[in-house]
Amino acid sequence: MLRAGRSTMLILLLAYVIAIFYYVTTAKKGKSLGIRRVAGLDALDEAIGRATEMGRPIHYTMGLQDFEAQTFASFEILRYTAAQAAKRDVPLIVTNFRPAVHPVTEEIVRGAFMGEGKLESYKPDNVRYLSESQLAYATGVVGILERENVAANLMFGPFYAESLIFAETGQKVGAIQIAGTTMTAQLPFFVAVCDYTLIGEELFAAGGYLSKQPVLLGTLMAQDLSKMAALLLVIVGVIMRTAGNDWLFKLLAK
Repeated sequence: MLRAGRSTMLILLLAYVIAIFYYVTTAKKGKSLGIRRVAGLDALDEAIGRATEMGRPIHYTMGLQDFEAQTFASFEILRYTAAQAAKRDVPLIVTNFRPAVHPVTEEIVRGAFMGEGKLESYKPDNVRYLSESQLAYATGVVGILERENVAANLMFGPFYAESLIFAETGQKVGAIQIAGTTMTAQLPFFVAVCDYTLIGEELFAAGGYLSKQPVLLGTLMAQDLSKMAALLLVIVGVIMRTAGNDWLFKLLAK
């Protein structure tokens, strides 16, 4: 027998799972889910184009965590960036903080260059593991940004105190900067200094949009609908409670 207050939540959970299944299945059939292209992705093409025109490299960092949701979203953005860099013969420098993430980024970049028929242009030394110490990693990235005189600084993933250090250095060298993270404490620094910022779940939307993977697209669509449904419940509930009607409140408490 279900505990009081759990039955309605179970129904809502089942509805969410059904929505995920439906949208994933729809995406697998090749049908469009109507997911919009976030503005930061247009800026990504702009940054790669600028690096091409200036003949200067692109720098990409994944942030400071092992495999988590932000990291997987960043992998897809890196895959797209590497493919575009290979197509335009632009040097791409990837710096890694975690040893476990390093070989994955190597394979992603190598695969992207191979996919564009530019494997001979792939330089393994441009995918670099720096350090698992936060300050040592930050120092290494700052040195690369200044020595390589990068034209674009791309930062997608989980960041901490080093976020402002990276962004300030990128601005100092005149790089166009695009960042994306769900770390709310670091977002103000990126918004203040970077040219474009993917805020919160826009990072996941960008990863799903670029990868075109049905599971990512379907989950993203179901999440958006569940948020709209939750917001609608809150609005209706507040209006009904204000009018003295407790029906919705009692229903959700079942």
